[in-house]
Amino acid sequence: MFPVADGHCDFLYGAVNGGYDLDAPAARQSISAAGLREGGVALQFFAAWTDTSLRIPPLQQCLAMIDAYHTMLERHPWLRPLRRGEEAGEGCVQTVLAIEGGEAIEGSLAVLRMLYRLGVRAMALTWNANNELSGAALGRGNRGLTPLGCEVVAEMGRIGMAVDVSHLSDAGIDDVLRLSPRPPFASHSNARAVFDSPRSLRDEHIRAIAAAGGTIGVNFYNKQLTRRPVACVDDVVRQIEHICAVGGVACCAVGSDFDGMPVYPQGLSDSRGFPLLADALLRAGFAEADVRAVLYENLRRYILQFV
Repeated sequence: MFPVADGHCDFLYGAVNGGYDLDAPAARQSISAAGLREGGVALQFFAAWTDTSLRIPPLQQCLAMIDAYHTMLERHPWLRPLRRGEEAGEGCVQTVLAIEGGEAIEGSLAVLRMLYRLGVRAMALTWNANNELSGAALGRGNRGLTPLGCEVVAEMGRIGMAVDVSHLSDAGIDDVLRLSPRPPFASHSNARAVFDSPRSLRDEHIRAIAAAGGTIGVNFYNKQLTRRPVACVDDVVRQIEHICAVGGVACCAVGSDFDGMPVYPQGLSDSRGFPLLADALLRAGFAEADVRAVLYENLRRYILQFV
């Protein structure tokens, strides 16, 4: 079985708001202790997603999910934060804490620094709507980074927090690529040339992220894969093939978006599906070394510079 580094899941939101439990999974819950082990997951990113539809301040939401993350680590010693020079070890899963949606910092660089001190090592500047940091892919007007967003990107580079361009507008991605002092990455984004979605990346951005030393995590979100009611594993493989062809194998990774969507590709509804994806990549002609790079090594190598 190939080891897996999964660059994005929304389990923490479910843990705070939906009663999700690693050991006793709720209905439709994707991330579980058994699933991580059976799927060969060796590194899992856990994102704190701020839901702007809730009447709860974004920072308060974020802190509740960070608390859930640390509580989860305390209760499950086989989960260990990723650190340089340490391997996961038999039966262990390394973790990275991330933020999805820059609303969480509430316009404050001091809050950004405090979240870093609490263990956050990556942040997506937006979710689906424009905010005080940048325009979003689904927001109006293809707006780029705001002056505050430029300051945040610079400060993230200074303190060592990865800039995640998933959900950003095209103009916002251009600005990050121009301004970020460290390589940015896309935790869960696909290729627009394979399936036309504004949430997916243009080929020019794939090339630029790859050239900067970043990675792109292919996600399993149906609306970024197909117009059919349910996607299949081959839709995911086509995304991986294209990103590898455009940016090189070394830039391609996976970012499932588990626990963040209502419909999953057939056979990829939870972490147990990763061996199915590995087999599909081998059937598509990928060498074993390249499968290992895409599923594990590329993302792990990238994020180690921030831990």
